[in-house]
Amino acid sequence: MNATIRPLAVAAALLAGTALTIPAQAAQPVRIGVLADEAGFASDIGGKGATVAARMAVEDFGGTVLDRPIEIVSADMQNKPDVASNIVRRWFDLDGVDMVTDIPVSSVALAVQAVAREKKKVLMISAATTTELTNAQCSPYSIHWADDTASLAVGATKAVVQAGGTSWYFITADFAFGTAMEKAATDAIKQAGGSVLGSVKHPIGTSDFGSYLLSAQASGAKVVALANVGADTIGAIKQAGEFGLTAGGQRMVGYIVFITDVHSLGLDLAKGLYVTEGFYWDQNDKTRAWSKRFFERHGKMPSKEQANTYLATLHWLKAVKAAGTTDSEPVTARMKAMPTDYFGTPGSIRKDGRVLYDLALYQVKSPAESKAPWDYYTQVRSIPASEAFLPLESSTCPFVTGK
Repeated sequence: MNATIRPLAVAAALLAGTALTIPAQAAQPVRIGVLADEAGFASDIGGKGATVAARMAVEDFGGTVLDRPIEIVSADMQNKPDVASNIVRRWFDLDGVDMVTDIPVSSVALAVQAVAREKKKVLMISAATTTELTNAQCSPYSIHWADDTASLAVGATKAVVQAGGTSWYFITADFAFGTAMEKAATDAIKQAGGSVLGSVKHPIGTSDFGSYLLSAQASGAKVVALANVGADTIGAIKQAGEFGLTAGGQRMVGYIVFITDVHSLGLDLAKGLYVTEGFYWDQNDKTRAWSKRFFERHGKMPSKEQANTYLATLHWLKAVKAAGTTDSEPVTARMKAMPTDYFGTPGSIRKDGRVLYDLALYQVKSPAESKAPWDYYTQVRSIPASEAFLPLESSTCPFVTGK
């Protein structure tokens, strides 16, 4: 039927009282953006694996919500706040993206949060760790799913000080996360009765940690703390072994270490390292089952960042279904009212957007202790959410304090 005849046929059918089946316009997709580091220092801990995790959440939810298909879009923000901000502006203004997740690097997350706050769009932050995201620079539309600098500082610091690690030296990445991490950890060390003998800052993407490690070694500190992430952490630990820090009796604490880092290092180099995690693939039956599925797709066990991206995406979709809309205000209200499901363990979201869940302090196993591939951690102590995260009373978030 050509274009001239078709309208006449429709009119004739209507006059004759005959119903015609005309194809309905396809529903506009619900779009989720995964803003990741796909090629830089944090690509292994999130990167394309974060997109895999988000897709798994969509599939587990059923692939549609509000009778609309769900699509995942992703982009490499190159760890640059200006690049990340431009991407999310385009996503929100032109591409119909309803929510953005992952978002590593604190400076990037703060810049993106400013854009999302202006556009009244939801962020599900599953990677960046600065507490500023739920404090002075908070947004009523952001949910902070990643563990933060305050929570990461608590467990490792208390346990190591109590075990005799009373003097510390910091090797710190020179960006917002590193500065915040060192400050939070220093406060926790002093509260536990320890002392900080010194610190040194390094740029992101450092390849030679020699001078920094020599300074740490010369300080005589019992503990060398790494307030960095990704490839920088891996490089520092490798070179610490070469310089003989641990052989000389100094302990090492990684404040933001991922299982993929330990895998890259190998247990010979990583053994004895203290790490704090909210997620470990071998925690329980549910984490093991999900992680096995992730491994089949990605070839590696999931990091906590990738697991949090899955959980955050799934929680947002549940809230969209419950609210009956993708509009940010009702969806955010639903998310904060609904309990979270941390692979079988219930949690909650405070009004400042902070997700609350228990963490644990682990110590990396030696090769002799590991019984299977990816069997890397021994739990030292649990860290309840009430102990790990800053209390709401100390919040400086304007919509919480009313100031």
